[in-house]
Amino acid sequence: MTATISLQLYTVRDSLAADPDATLGRIAQLGFTAVELYGLEQYSDAYATGLAAYGLAAPSAHVPLATGELEESFALAEKLGVHTVIESFTPPTLWESADEIARLADRLNTAADLAASRGLRVGYHNHDGEIRNRVEGVTGLDHFASLLDPRVVLEVDAYWVAAGGEDLVAFLARNADRVKFIHVKDGSLTGDLPNQVPAGHISLEQPEHLSGQVPAGRGVVPLAAGLDAVPDLEFAVVEFDVYAGDLFSGIAEARQFLVERGLR
Repeated sequence: MTATISLQLYTVRDSLAADPDATLGRIAQLGFTAVELYGLEQYSDAYATGLAAYGLAAPSAHVPLATGELEESFALAEKLGVHTVIESFTPPTLWESADEIARLADRLNTAADLAASRGLRVGYHNHDGEIRNRVEGVTGLDHFASLLDPRVVLEVDAYWVAAGGEDLVAFLARNADRVKFIHVKDGSLTGDLPNQVPAGHISLEQPEHLSGQVPAGRGVVPLAAGLDAVPDLEFAVVEFDVYAGDLFSGIAEARQFLVERGLR
């Protein structure tokens, strides 16, 4: 597999807020050559300086495509060398309605037109709401993918697909042509998953299973088989939503999991 290893910077959000330069330097020291940006507006100046200083590329970034100011986000992405701008989150209630899913697909398809005019590509990143809710006999995310412009890619969060109760490998295999990024995330996924709140629930309560996230390869998410199911994968993106141990050690272990599978 020739996919590049990246790190979603939301993982190190606390460290980034305290000292962006030192954080980017430490990520480079761990062997990363690519990162996935978040908080473009907040950290744009720090990114512009730090990425160049530490030899880091930023091929992708999370931006609010469904609700945000596209021109501003795309201009910042261009400035930082980003190639793919990815919608990172939509409310789980949206995925209960086929009409709402269709409207979201229309918004991303429109965004893809504007992005293409700047040489950018649009993508979508999932949580579990897109998987738990089913439309016309398939997951909301499968239905959504069927409505997307071919230029729009998927960034599949492996952990959240599994947390949503779907067979990760089967999901990736049937969407392999569109999946260009995988969030490589693992956990124990213990407890009564169907009755835990979905990510982004209006109550702001976190699912209980989040406390069980572990470095890639140490949990129950079938990451190795999932990676193998997408032969044209471009980026394997390490991420933790929550991690109880030493965060940078966990990041290093997750990266090593990918290195041992031939990724760089």
